[in-house]
Amino acid sequence: MSAKKYYKFFKYFKEYHWSNIFAMLRNNRLDPKICNEDFNEKLVVITGTTSGIGYHTARKYAAHGANLLVINRNIQKSEALRREIENEFGVKCDFIIADLSILKDIYMVAEKLAVLNTPIDVLIHNAGIYLNKKELTSDGFDKVFAVNYLSSFIINYLVMNKLKSQQKARIILVSSEGHRFAVWGLRLDDLNWQRRRYSGLKSYGSAKTAQLLSMIVFDEHFKNTGVTINSMHPGAVKTESGQENGPVYRWFKRNFFDKILKTPEISAQALYYLGVSKDVESVSGKFFNLTTQEEPTPPALDKEVAYELWKKSLELSGLQDFKSKLSHSVSL
Repeated sequence: MSAKKYYKFFKYFKEYHWSNIFAMLRNNRLDPKICNEDFNEKLVVITGTTSGIGYHTARKYAAHGANLLVINRNIQKSEALRREIENEFGVKCDFIIADLSILKDIYMVAEKLAVLNTPIDVLIHNAGIYLNKKELTSDGFDKVFAVNYLSSFIINYLVMNKLKSQQKARIILVSSEGHRFAVWGLRLDDLNWQRRRYSGLKSYGSAKTAQLLSMIVFDEHFKNTGVTINSMHPGAVKTESGQENGPVYRWFKRNFFDKILKTPEISAQALYYLGVSKDVESVSGKFFNLTTQEEPTPPALDKEVAYELWKKSLELSGLQDFKSKLSHSVSL
């Protein structure tokens, strides 16, 4: 173990407190706070809306009058969702087709959002993935890391100036208590799991920890701009996450896990509250278990690592080179 890793191990060890674990267990039993205010003619951007949490969140915002721009992989399911939303709620529902594990698609989405004439009132990063076996993207990244972290980082980075110019917007990262599986933090020297044995739980935990660390730096960029960024654990709810895994995992999920999980509607209620309620209008840089503010793990609060990750993410994503190639309509 290097001196730095040795230092981090003992640093985090001293910062862990049983009271935070008990608080998490207690919060897991709480229902989300409810917001009944309407959101008429506001624009809400949501990734991953053809099923589960994203689907119910899209319906929740539409039911309160919001227009939607959703980002999905499947065009048929997106068209069906648009018809459903527009016919049932009478709002506008546009979509962008993109695979958020592919850098080219992530950039395409980010550029389209950055040049929108319409203000983005709420941006919800919901798309996520869990894999039992390591899978690399066409760009050479761990797929879990790319979808759960890198996609939201790139999009947030490239829409940052647009949101600042609006002087009001809310970003919500659908995170997870699963970040706690990265007990001793990120391995910035091995984000693709080439030097370690891959673990689905640890890979997922690392990606969600990275997401929380990026929130620290984004929050600093958004200070005094009217833009907030928060993250939330969506509760133990039934989703289609894990469908990419093998038949054994899917069988256990269907016959055991799914039977004890709650409906994703509670997640949608929490995401609506965090996106609309005046009670959290000025709250930023916080982690919520549904709608209850909670302390994440010590590795997810490490500012030193947050800055290191920020720099590395700019390099990995190609954003350093991309900045100089942006059209004049996108100002950074």
